[in-house]
Amino acid sequence: MNIRFLGAHNVESQKTGCICLLIDDVLAIDAGALTGNLSIPAQRSLKAVLLTHQHYDHIRDIPILAMNIYHSGTSVCVYSTKDVREALSSHLLNGELYSKFLERPVENPTIRFTIVEPHRTEQIAGYSVLPVPVNHPVTTVGYQVTSPEGEAMFYTADTGPGLEECWQHISPRVLITEVTLPDRFSEIALEAGHMTPTLLQQEMITFRKVKGYLPEIVTVHMSPELEDEIRIQIKDVAETLGTPITLAYEGMQLQV
Repeated sequence: MNIRFLGAHNVESQKTGCICLLIDDVLAIDAGALTGNLSIPAQRSLKAVLLTHQHYDHIRDIPILAMNIYHSGTSVCVYSTKDVREALSSHLLNGELYSKFLERPVENPTIRFTIVEPHRTEQIAGYSVLPVPVNHPVTTVGYQVTSPEGEAMFYTADTGPGLEECWQHISPRVLITEVTLPDRFSEIALEAGHMTPTLLQQEMITFRKVKGYLPEIVTVHMSPELEDEIRIQIKDVAETLGTPITLAYEGMQLQV
């Protein structure tokens, strides 16, 4: 299973993109930097997109993806919670800001939407996909994706601490998780439902207690202007835990 980080940050700039993972060129998770990093033929080759929650930096490229696919007369399968579908239909694909691709054309909608249920495994594009709730101010699920060969990764999406219940349901070889802010912004992170390096360390200690091991850890959703500070603190966390932690970057590829 090859994971390509089309976007690895929480904002877009000349060198950074909003979060978007691409698995084996066919399965995308979140859509913050999807269309700008794929050719139109590559977009039309996508088999499915998994959305974790409704915040704009995670869904923003869905309208453009739909437009690019619409002209081919085909559909793209999008999976998410009910809240995400309602946000897209009410605020983006509502016929005022952009076309109602969830409904048209009537006989073959450009976006074929499927509502996922927490803790219920779906077979999607040849992968076993398990949505698991995490801690964020809006309804948010992370996804464990398991390849046909049995290798598993888990992407937490945006989340704050308190993930012991989540850890009970997953067993990934690779954990991709957010670390949005450095430790000096811990109060802001807790209020907004995000992680800092020290908060991640606490969660990983809990993970090891629950599961008996630590997965390979990759961080995403970093604030670019604070990334150097985050990097220094993550190095200390990795030494404390006794395991490497990698900060993802745009274009990085990971084999699972």
